[in-house]
Amino acid sequence: MIRRDGRDHADREVRDDAPAWHAESPDAVCARLQVGGAGLAPDEVRQRQARHGPNRLAAAKPRGPLLRFVLQFHNVLLYVMIAAAAITAWLGHWIDTGVLLAAVVVNAVIGFIQEGRAESALDAIRSMLSPRAIVVRDGRRAELDAAELVPGDVVLLASGDRVPADLRLVDVKDLRVDESALTGESMPADKSIDAVAPDAPLGDRTGMAYSGTLVTYGQARGVVVATGAHTEIGRIDRMLSDIRSISTPLLRQIDRFARVLAVVILGAAALTFALGVLVRGHAPAEMFMMVVALAASAIPEGLPAIMTVTLALGVQRMARRHAIVRRLPAVEALGSVTVICSDKTGTLTRNEMTVQRVVCAGLDVTVSGAGYEPVGDFSVDERVIDVDRHPAMALALRAAVLCNDARLAERDGQWQVVGDPTEGALLVLGHKGGFTQHVAEAEWPRLDSIPFESQHRFMATAHRDGDAQAWIFVKGAPEKLLDVCAWELGPDGERALDVDTWRRMATDIAARGLRLLALAYRRVAPAGARLAFSDVEQGYTMLALVGIADPPRDEAVRAVAECHRAGIRVKMITGDHAETARAIGAQLAIGTGKPAITGAELELMDDAALRRVAMEVDVFARASPEHKLRLVHALQDGGQVVAMTGDGVNDAPALKRADVGVAMGRKGTEAAKEAADVVLADDNFATIAAAVREGRAVYDNIRKFTLFMLPTNGGEALVVIAAILFELTLPLTPAQVLWINMVTSSTLGLALAFEPAERGIMARAPRPPGQALLSGFFVWRVLMVSMLMMAGALGLFLWELAAGTPLETARTMAVSAIVVAEMFYLLNSRFILEPVFDRDALTGNRAVLLALAACLPLQLAFVYLPPLQGVFGSTPLDAAQWAKVGAAGLLVFVVAEAEKAVIRRLRLARHVTQA
Repeated sequence: MIRRDGRDHADREVRDDAPAWHAESPDAVCARLQVGGAGLAPDEVRQRQARHGPNRLAAAKPRGPLLRFVLQFHNVLLYVMIAAAAITAWLGHWIDTGVLLAAVVVNAVIGFIQEGRAESALDAIRSMLSPRAIVVRDGRRAELDAAELVPGDVVLLASGDRVPADLRLVDVKDLRVDESALTGESMPADKSIDAVAPDAPLGDRTGMAYSGTLVTYGQARGVVVATGAHTEIGRIDRMLSDIRSISTPLLRQIDRFARVLAVVILGAAALTFALGVLVRGHAPAEMFMMVVALAASAIPEGLPAIMTVTLALGVQRMARRHAIVRRLPAVEALGSVTVICSDKTGTLTRNEMTVQRVVCAGLDVTVSGAGYEPVGDFSVDERVIDVDRHPAMALALRAAVLCNDARLAERDGQWQVVGDPTEGALLVLGHKGGFTQHVAEAEWPRLDSIPFESQHRFMATAHRDGDAQAWIFVKGAPEKLLDVCAWELGPDGERALDVDTWRRMATDIAARGLRLLALAYRRVAPAGARLAFSDVEQGYTMLALVGIADPPRDEAVRAVAECHRAGIRVKMITGDHAETARAIGAQLAIGTGKPAITGAELELMDDAALRRVAMEVDVFARASPEHKLRLVHALQDGGQVVAMTGDGVNDAPALKRADVGVAMGRKGTEAAKEAADVVLADDNFATIAAAVREGRAVYDNIRKFTLFMLPTNGGEALVVIAAILFELTLPLTPAQVLWINMVTSSTLGLALAFEPAERGIMARAPRPPGQALLSGFFVWRVLMVSMLMMAGALGLFLWELAAGTPLETARTMAVSAIVVAEMFYLLNSRFILEPVFDRDALTGNRAVLLALAACLPLQLAFVYLPPLQGVFGSTPLDAAQWAKVGAAGLLVFVVAEAEKAVIRRLRLARHVTQA
């Protein structure tokens, strides 16, 4: 019977934030948790369940559809549109109000649908908990729901099981656990019952099996030390809930832009009102209507709608490139990243172990091909060889396939390995050389085997070939096989073993970040009826050393190079060993010539030191989820826009914190996908580079549209201000202003959302994170074109009035002059600095031609259709009047192209001077 105080002590220990269970012996853990080999008694289980609760993560209260829809309106882009709708409603222009509100609702619906698709991935981390577990309670085995486990339960594990809770292992037989989702380590971890140092990284805690990880081989017995929120997965879940998602660069810029624009508009309106009433003596009511017209002309009503359309088009283009965007603003944020922090396993690498090098006596062979697809060549000094002409190499391939328990199969066009990934790599090696499992089973039947065990560090199998010759093949740790070998197989047959040479080659292979295995054989049958350990003690012939790695994706190598050309730093943050990370980094040109920093070293750094190291170092190894999160924080504190890629549960907190979180769609955990903004359907790092390109194009198009639309609003506002200052008749009525802003300007501007990426878009550096939406150059361009539009419209209006033209006709010509100027300026806006005097500039974007074709009849309808004449006060124009309108519009086009040419010439001259 367990004493009450002992039970409280056990409870207190389990609830401690960081008990070092891995640093205690199995006996000490069992004593602390008051449990023996027979497991817990039923009464004790009930009491512990009452104290600790179920072994599951607390589910967050889901947001209902109505709340999710309402929250779509909590967006600064939509606030501007709602304000514009309110102004038009106050003016009594209900059609304009309806159009604006419809655009607001459409925007909200798009966001609602997008988020609704993402909701299907909820409860991601929780789904990783094992649904069933085999436990020993009160001396009897039982299978039960994993949610019923309590600290102190004795759990049995076997190959294929998902670990149901955090366990301290007390008995192990050849146990290997795939912990890649937690640690990022590509190889299954060998487990034992040994205690390790209290500060050992997660991946080095050999005596622990963590909730949500997968048993790939062997059996074990463990004691539950943590359940639910107290497990490693639970700790990550808490980290996720504590992280606040941050805004994207574009939304921050739009927010600043909207505030500044609001202040400018309100200031200009107040100043104009005061000037008109106090200085010019206008009636307050009359001046108020003029000020409302000024405000209506200055607000870019179409800007939020066009931005949303541009982002939505970016989503579609990215989807065609296998990048699925879960949150709309992430489209543009990708284009602004300055640093990409990438996980290694499964992101930059294939997460498919591959033999890259085989060393026999007198023969050093490089193996091409990557992953589990059995396609590749064998070469020596870059010359392809025929392995059948090299006896040691040919026999090594046979040993690799025969001494093997994995299976290789092709399913749906994808090659997959069932079993240990390292053994799978050896199978692929044999297939590349033409020795398949089918051949092995038919011609070299297995008679018996000794499974791999951690304490013995080898596996052995007995076979008989087609000539009835008995063979024993062994694979294992090189130092173990060197101890049992007396010979080596060279080009001329067996000869005495050169131990020093083999050890030197093993050191060289390990220094390149490759995992090592040795292969050996002996032509003899087992001494007894079964293959025994005594049969693997001496007299063996060394065949080969095999170097195995999780190779980089070929496309990832090219994508990293493209990112470097685009001025984007790529950093590798992995839970794998430093040597492996450094070797993979060198192959990817990440961190070349620089040290790799480990998680243990990061622990010793304060925030200031970490910010410095985060900027200088590109490879980080043995990194925990906290380390990844700190690194993302440090980079953001240094003014960087950070994209974080990953696929494991351990990546989820950093994915959520990053400016753009990018998860792998195929091999990524649901936890990673849930935390991410973008999911790569093809798990291809190269897709990120393509998405960055699309993101830059989206931002370019938003800037082009802004640069197109603001001069229109500026020109209208200047016309109204000039009329007030000089006591002129208003050249534009509020209704006519809204016609220009909502109908013609938006119709034309929409075409810029379809602009393809400009040449050299990935050859320029990322824009500075703090850069305003409107740079000094953009402000100059807006002012210049605004003045040109104002001069053309107001000059034409005054000229016509002086010539005796009726007021309504003069206003119709002023409106038409601005619209025609917009049509010409749309062509200017396709390229910010490049000229438009070539065929591609005129026809490269069909949407521009379609927009011009749509705008022209709309403006003709404004001029000639009686219903619209009644609403807007327009009148028909004759050919001479249209010629004047066209001349006013052409003025904008000519001057804008001349300004581009001058700026290009000045920049070229400055570049030559600096060179």
